[in-house]
Amino acid sequence: MQIYVDADACPVVRIVEKIAGIYEISVTLLCDTNHVLESDYSEVKIIGAGADAVDFALINLCHKGDIVVTQDYGVAAMALGKGAYCIHQSGKWYTNDNIDEMLMARHLGKKARRANHKNHIKGPKKRTVKDDDRFAESFEKLIKKVRNM
Repeated sequence: MQIYVDADACPVVRIVEKIAGIYEISVTLLCDTNHVLESDYSEVKIIGAGADAVDFALINLCHKGDIVVTQDYGVAAMALGKGAYCIHQSGKWYTNDNIDEMLMARHLGKKARRANHKNHIKGPKKRTVKDDDRFAESFEKLIKKVRNM
């Protein structure tokens, strides 16, 4: 098992590394040239800038049984298709049972914004310690689930 993180602007990188360290699981952080990261624990792969370059690199690297951390529903769908497990930075697991609904909601939201000529939407709420705790608990449960399969 390997953990891959879509690390561009990902707020849970250090949580992932801490928990992965406890379970002695390798982590690869993928980022583009606009979000260069450094890590004492993880392997960092810097992917050339370009639309979706990091996403496609991550999908090419992940395999069945790996864990992918991403906030991108499209990346999650492709990773699930390869048999990987996926988790959002909120702690929500992406599954084959919920991914189609999530993709459809994203599509309808984008379509509604275009119809209203609203291209800019508010960003997410400020992240709290409670959000981090929720992610950590869910992430650790996912690791235990994958290990027991």
